[in-house]
Amino acid sequence: MSNSSIKTQPTIFIIFGGTGDLTSRKIAPALYNLFLDGWLPPQYAIIGTGRTQFTDEQFRTNLHSDIDQFSRSGKAKEAKWNEFEQNIYYQVSDIKDAETYKEFGKSIEKFNTAWKTKANVIFYLAVSPNFFPIIAANIAKAKLAVDKELVRIVIEKPFGHDLETAKELNKLLTGIFHEQQVYRIDHYLGKETVQNIMAFRFANSIMEPLWNRNYIEHVQISVTEQLGVEERGDYYDGAGAMRDMIQNHLLQLLCHIAMEPPVSFNADEVRDRKVDVLRAMRRFGPDDVRMSAVRGQYASGWMQGKEVPGYREEPKVNPESNTETFAAVKFFIDNWRWQGVPFYARTGKRMHQSSSVITIQFRDVPHLIFPTGAAESWQQNRLIISIQPEMSIRLQVQAKRPGLDMVLNTVDMVFDYKGTYDTQAPEAYETLILDTMLGDQTLFMRGDQVEAAWELIMPILNTWQNKKSLNFPNYSADSWGPESAEALIARDGFNWFTLPIKK
Repeated sequence: MSNSSIKTQPTIFIIFGGTGDLTSRKIAPALYNLFLDGWLPPQYAIIGTGRTQFTDEQFRTNLHSDIDQFSRSGKAKEAKWNEFEQNIYYQVSDIKDAETYKEFGKSIEKFNTAWKTKANVIFYLAVSPNFFPIIAANIAKAKLAVDKELVRIVIEKPFGHDLETAKELNKLLTGIFHEQQVYRIDHYLGKETVQNIMAFRFANSIMEPLWNRNYIEHVQISVTEQLGVEERGDYYDGAGAMRDMIQNHLLQLLCHIAMEPPVSFNADEVRDRKVDVLRAMRRFGPDDVRMSAVRGQYASGWMQGKEVPGYREEPKVNPESNTETFAAVKFFIDNWRWQGVPFYARTGKRMHQSSSVITIQFRDVPHLIFPTGAAESWQQNRLIISIQPEMSIRLQVQAKRPGLDMVLNTVDMVFDYKGTYDTQAPEAYETLILDTMLGDQTLFMRGDQVEAAWELIMPILNTWQNKKSLNFPNYSADSWGPESAEALIARDGFNWFTLPIKK
């Protein structure tokens, strides 16, 4: 999040999909918490849009209920809510109808006149991706994107379905907006622990000498979920784990770990270094896909004492679906820093544990001087960055166990958010919405980043699409995925790291 000494200027939020689930669970609670923490300017307006016939008062009542349920700050206090809701409005709209956008223009002008200044205007597209081009084109027709300094557009993932559609969308958007107006949200980049990777790497001189192929043996990035696809079957069956998670979230985490030090914290300087990583990553040929990428699909089973269906039995999913709910890939980065170091990425649904963990395993000591009995539990040093469920960074080292004999065991040097800070960490959407208001794009994906990520994984997607898996489903619910994922990493002499489950 940007420096608290920077003040936000008057801002108008126009939320397409104002009655949708994303607004209810994430956007509205984030805006309310920014208000509570004093980040919203004195003059702001939140305009929800949708086809449902709501009055301003009905829309406010719905958002009040959403905030009570989903805000990290708990139920809204009456006095604070009364103050906040005065700035919430609702506009019935059909996003396909150009006349709707003329009404937005009138609302913007009304607030600018009342405030006697030109406000930031943020168009937040919390809608299905197939509406992105329609909304952008209509904003242009209504001449609402003319001011390149004040007008911004926020777009949720997925950004394209493949490389071709991502390029088409980029071309459309940059024909209407300048790149500095387009904010492509990846909510993982707004998480506190992810942001702390930059601080940990570049604010501490002790790490940089070790951050290369001479000392790091391999890197694991693991994002697993206990949930299935729930009610998202229609979307997920056209996406899959590779598109839904690896193309964006996991590759962005990889870029944070692997990027070269930027010369400054300037948004484009940071993003340039991330693009450098993606461009240096080794491309996949047909044989490489077979050896370096694994897919899986969950079967029925039991989760926490409850019977759950297999993926093909989920609502709105094709009973013969070839869509993967698990994916694991071994990447290489062909540059001086990382040559020969494997980066393993895995993600899956209906897994044994919900967690997001980056594990950096260092090379073993060159010569072990201790007696055999002293080092029975010997383990190589690891740096473990836990994004969720806990937020922590731990360095695992070897130390002598108390006693008269020389026995070594692994100990953790831990930076734990809850144990270190009294303040509650902001949600990712709070960080990203505030940065949008401030015009800071450091945590947002640039168009060339998106295209570079798609270009990297398209050979895998094309191979999987052209060859139907004959063994789906191939892992049971409440497992760690298919056996082939274990084989992928075991061939190199490693195993997947998992966080100990806290009782």
